[in-house]
Amino acid sequence: MTLSLFLFLFAICSTVASLFTEALKKAFGEISSNILALVSAGVTGIGGTIIAYIFLNLPFDAPNIMCIILMAFSIWIGAMVGYDKVTQTLEQIKGGKMP
Repeated sequence: MTLSLFLFLFAICSTVASLFTEALKKAFGEISSNILALVSAGVTGIGGTIIAYIFLNLPFDAPNIMCIILMAFSIWIGAMVGYDKVTQTLEQIKGGKMP
């Protein structure tokens, strides 16, 4: 994966993940929004990158699979908009405090 492809996919997938997160917030209001952002970023990041790999005929080798995982993580961090939300999510997962 090139840097330009990474940035392009990050921009597109982050926008889609934000919209998907807002839709999930409306549907599942009782679940924490940062957990919903994690789910939507995972689906959007992994799915979007795999679709791009298929359309661009990129091989699914070890470095590209690592890029798929890193893309999902990057989109999640971008969707969380800040370090405090990331630490809050990790504390919720660790402490089992999921509303």
